[in-house]
Amino acid sequence: MRKRWLSLAAVGAVLAATLVPATPAMAAPSFKVPFPCNQSWSGQTRSDHSPAYAIDFNRTDDLGDPVVASAPGTVDRVTDLGATSYGKYVRIDHGNGYTTYYAHLSGFNVSVGQTVGYGKVIGYVGSTGGSTGPHLHYEQRLNGSDIQVRFNGSLALYWGTKTYTSDNGCSGTNTGEGTVNTTSGVSLTVRSGPGTGYSAVGSVADGAKVTIYCQTSGTTVTGTYGTSSIWDRIGSGRYVSDAYVYTGYDGYLPGVPRC
Repeated sequence: MRKRWLSLAAVGAVLAATLVPATPAMAAPSFKVPFPCNQSWSGQTRSDHSPAYAIDFNRTDDLGDPVVASAPGTVDRVTDLGATSYGKYVRIDHGNGYTTYYAHLSGFNVSVGQTVGYGKVIGYVGSTGGSTGPHLHYEQRLNGSDIQVRFNGSLALYWGTKTYTSDNGCSGTNTGEGTVNTTSGVSLTVRSGPGTGYSAVGSVADGAKVTIYCQTSGTTVTGTYGTSSIWDRIGSGRYVSDAYVYTGYDGYLPGVPRC
């Protein structure tokens, strides 16, 4: 009799386990292509990649191009492995076990603990670590294991090469970012209006990052990034020539209003 009760108890446990509904998996974030709005990049997947589901992104002259967060989250790793593996890489924790990796970067634009949203520049395309040329190595992971990448809920191409156009940050915060580059180490003059005829109201150090609140046309200037008539407003009554500001774009920034 005792054995029979044990058997019935075991059967009951099995039935209970069968009848209790499974806990649904937490929904994945809506990941987007990890580059600024409207940029197109060639993404390659291959079965001998490590890890297998990672994507390598390339485009012409991409060294130093900005890389942006593919979904909101918190930066939990900003690491430099030197000449091995991922080299300089960033990891973002998106919650519910989801993380993304951005590897072989040339530099960082975030720190550990920082909260980021769509379109936030987190670093720049490079060729650090075990890379043989400039590109972005991108991964999506769930509970530490790499998973097949999806953008806006659609599965990336496996296996092969496909062009992806970003809608990341297109509705954004209506501001942009740039880095001043005079090539000579000399500070860039800030003007009170969009042109060299306006009075100087200060300067910005070579290499400094600036927030661009709006852009407008003005005096044509030839600088580090060619000849441009675009001027960036970096504060109230403070303008700098876009010809000396690296933004990752050749013209006006998508999503940033005209002054």
